[in-house]
Amino acid sequence: MSRDKHLPLTETVYYILLALMEPAHGYLIMQKVEELSRGQVRMAAGTLYGAVENLLKLQFIEPVQSDDSRRKVYAITDKGREILRLDLERMIHMIEVTKPILG
Repeated sequence: MSRDKHLPLTETVYYILLALMEPAHGYLIMQKVEELSRGQVRMAAGTLYGAVENLLKLQFIEPVQSDDSRRKVYAITDKGREILRLDLERMIHMIEVTKPILG
């Protein structure tokens, strides 16, 4: 079985997709990413919006309706969930083959 051409995800993209399991606007995405990564990943607004544009093109995320017309809200798509799952499986495999070797 060949690997999806979008794998591996970057750490930032992985956390953005994970953060969007619940719809969120840009600033909330940045907060969730920082929280999920325990402060290891911090994004500037430009970095986030570049990633969001790319994820929209790939159809991994989509805009969703919001009560606040001033903010764009995004959510992960089924395609985004699938790529997130595939990357998780890839990382689990890496851990499983590494543990016995490193002890």
